[in-house]
This record gives sequence, structure tokens and C-alpha cells, in this order.
Amino acid sequence: MADAARVPANEGLGHLLVALTLVIACHSSTVAARPWIDPASTRLSSTGEASAVAGRPPAPGVGLNPPSAEVTELVQWVIASRDNGGMPYLIIDKTDAAVFAFDAAGHLRAAAPVLLGLARGDRSVAGVGDERMATIRPQDRITPAGRFVSSLAHDPHGKEILWVDYKDAIALHAVVKGTPQEHRAQRLQSPTSADNRISYGCINVPLKFYQRFVSPAFTHTSGIVYILPETSSGRRLFWSDKVGHGASLSISAQP
Repeated sequence: MADAARVPANEGLGHLLVALTLVIACHSSTVAARPWIDPASTRLSSTGEASAVAGRPPAPGVGLNPPSAEVTELVQWVIASRDNGGMPYLIIDKTDAAVFAFDAAGHLRAAAPVLLGLARGDRSVAGVGDERMATIRPQDRITPAGRFVSSLAHDPHGKEILWVDYKDAIALHAVVKGTPQEHRAQRLQSPTSADNRISYGCINVPLKFYQRFVSPAFTHTSGIVYILPETSSGRRLFWSDKVGHGASLSISAQP
């Protein structure tokens, strides 16, 4: 649709907490975007702890909330189970319309707002990948939930994309202009995630986020895209109580 290295589990979570202490603004030359999280700008306290660890909540950015409990649980499970298989991975929270990018070792690299399928739901309609975009009904424009092994490719116009679900023609790519009535740039800039449902199912991300974090991470390698469900629980879809992740994750920031 046009529209590896491993580290101890507590280090991966520590990097996550450090990265969540500061949100900075990102602006694309073509489409301005809401803030994303850039770990390069984080600072540790004088005790070597991130502000979140020290009891101070991460600074929320305009329009980009701190990670939900389901995102945090999924991160813990991926680190503990090594479900990513030593590959880079993305976590997409459809409810908050946000994407979190991790390297192969489980370090959070950045986060950004996203645009998603117009219709809410977690399963693509059968055969939707074979339809022309103009014929896809509004209620069928769904971004499916699940775990997808993904790799870079090019669309018919030569534009690089990250294939998420090839069968149903779902890709992640830099935000497209769309029609003037869709206001995609304004939707990414808005202080709420309520207006981020506009695509035919593909995931639109800020241009600079794609260029700096998605494209380099997936070049010459595949990776995993986890898309959390919005009509059921992430725990049921991805992990279970059989994976005892909690005890192995001591929350400590790494200098």
C-alpha cells in the first residue's frame, strides 16, 4: 500500500528509562512533526540515576505521552525473552499513536508520533492487500496488530519503505502529503493522538525519524515490528505469565 549484540536485561531497561527523561522537538524540512525522544539529549542526575528512576517522572512532550504500561511490559518481555532474535525492533502503540525504536541490543533509540489506519481494529480484512486504494472502504482501513518480521524495500515510485505485512500491503514509511483535506502534517503536530487515524492502514512516521532511526537500523538486516492491539490486551497477544520477566529486571540507569 503506497499510502547480534545482546546485553543484560537490566541494562536494556536502564537505557529505556534514561532515554525517557527528556523529550525534544523534531522538525522535518517537508513535514513538521511532534516531538520525539532522543537519548543523545538525556542527562543523568549527580547520583548517576535518570530522573524517572529517582522518582521524577519523564518530561512529557507536547502530543507525545510517556510510554503506556503495555509498552513498558512489552519491552520487558522482549528483553527478557530475547524475542527480537538479536535484530532491531519497533514497538507501535496504536492507542497513543506512537512508535518506539530499539536497536538490536534493546536500547531505546528514539520515539515519535505516527499516523495510522483510519478504522480501529486489529485484523486486516481478507483480500484488502489486493484492492486498489480508492476501493478500500473506510471501515477496512485498519493497521493490524501483531509481530511482523520486516525489511526495507521500495514502492513502485522508488521510495524506500519498511514492509510490515506484505500480504496485506501494510508498510511503515515517512509521512506522505496525502490530500489537502487530510492535513497529515497538522495531525502529526497536534497535541493529541485522537486525530492520528487517517491512513489506509500504513504507518506514517516523521521524515527525519525515518531517515535517522528506521532506515539505518533496517539496512542490510531484517527486524521486528510489534504493533500493540487496541481491541484486546497486548499480554494476550505477545507475552504470558510463563515468561518471568519482572524479577530479572532491576531498574537502574547506566552511565
